[in-house]
Amino acid sequence: MKKIVLFAIIIALTSSCSIYRKYQRPEDLPVDSLFRADLIDTTAGADTSSLGYIPWNEMFTDPYLQDLINTGLRHNVDLQSAILRVEQAKAQLSAAKWAYAPSLNLTPQGGLNSVNAEKATWSYNLGGAVSWDIDLFGSLLNSKRGAQATLLQQQAYQQAVRSQIIGAIANSYYALLMMDEQVRINGETVDIWKENVRTMEAMLKVGKTNESAVTQARANLYALEASYADLLRQQRETENSICTLLGQPYFPIERGTLAEQTIPEDITVGVPLQLLSNRPDVMQAEMAYASSYYTTNMARSAFYPGLNLSGTAGWTTSVGQAIADPAGFLLSALGQLTVPIFNHGQLRANLKVSKAEEEIARLNYRQALLNAGEEVNNALFAIQTNETMLEKHQAQCKDLEKALISTESLYRNSSGTSYLELLTAQQSLLSAQTSAINDRYALLQSVVTLYQALGGGKE
Repeated sequence: MKKIVLFAIIIALTSSCSIYRKYQRPEDLPVDSLFRADLIDTTAGADTSSLGYIPWNEMFTDPYLQDLINTGLRHNVDLQSAILRVEQAKAQLSAAKWAYAPSLNLTPQGGLNSVNAEKATWSYNLGGAVSWDIDLFGSLLNSKRGAQATLLQQQAYQQAVRSQIIGAIANSYYALLMMDEQVRINGETVDIWKENVRTMEAMLKVGKTNESAVTQARANLYALEASYADLLRQQRETENSICTLLGQPYFPIERGTLAEQTIPEDITVGVPLQLLSNRPDVMQAEMAYASSYYTTNMARSAFYPGLNLSGTAGWTTSVGQAIADPAGFLLSALGQLTVPIFNHGQLRANLKVSKAEEEIARLNYRQALLNAGEEVNNALFAIQTNETMLEKHQAQCKDLEKALISTESLYRNSSGTSYLELLTAQQSLLSAQTSAINDRYALLQSVVTLYQALGGGKE
């Protein structure tokens, strides 16, 4: 036994130690160029106040939205499935840790034996067996480390689902608030066109307009009423989609107004390394790479011998071919060293497969970083663009409000302005207000996208 163990230790010392190395993050990652320099302050140091670190209940301050997110985090089906996957990974890690311990089994046996039709003799064996795999070449070690990486991967997946749910609920809620405003404005527009049609029909009776103009006005009114009905449908469908996100049957969504929604005044994104450690999908891709790294190490360790210690002990009446009475105590021990010889072709093939999977995982990890940088850059630029568009459309609304007041004054105090000009001024103002509402929604949506892109929504 000592010679077997000594022989295995000598082989271990002379073999490569790469199978024992822990996973290390690759050095050739494009972290320094993830963010465009013209979109962020490159002179700032590591900023722990990055948007991605803000808790979701501080990011979204609307109490109605907070209630919806809380409900979604408790009942969303995808998140519940992700939580169960984490529990599975924890169980697998526990199993990998227990692989270091010896296995102990009770093996009671009993039987009847008869020779030449003589009286049968009862024999029994009340014993147990123990087996212990000695991890000389890192197979169990890499299995445990791989299970740890898998657990971290599943935890990152759970966080990614959580972040997606928070963002989806927030975006759907903001879309619902936008539709509320659009319904209001479209309703006012329909009322204006009804008044327009009524006025033109009166003008037709006194000969101040023709039938074609009245018909065209009615056609425009019908189109607006159809658009208004379709908008009501979209509003109801958005409510239904929110309920589905929450994992609940339909119920009326209580909500505030679009004007009440706020965004953080100072939006910072941190530095690329913070993004690297905070985004759950990037962490998930890295842990998948780490898991494949340990799988490759396990494929390498398969080339080396395996040492197994086993033994049995028990109280038995069966000794060799004879049956003894009374019974006696039986003890045996065995050390076995298994050296692969004729299956190296299969082992080499398995190693090649593992190396290929490891490289694929590395490329996926690199691509996840590139995708992260793209999403952050796009969200930052979208925020800047939407802020500019909202500012311009708000300025347009102010000028059109002044124009409407002036047109109303001219219409009441002189005959130089027609009622149609007044209606046109009102419609122009409502159209500009609709554009401003769309801009505000797009700005809120861009902030939510940036929040998700920076890994926001952690527990």
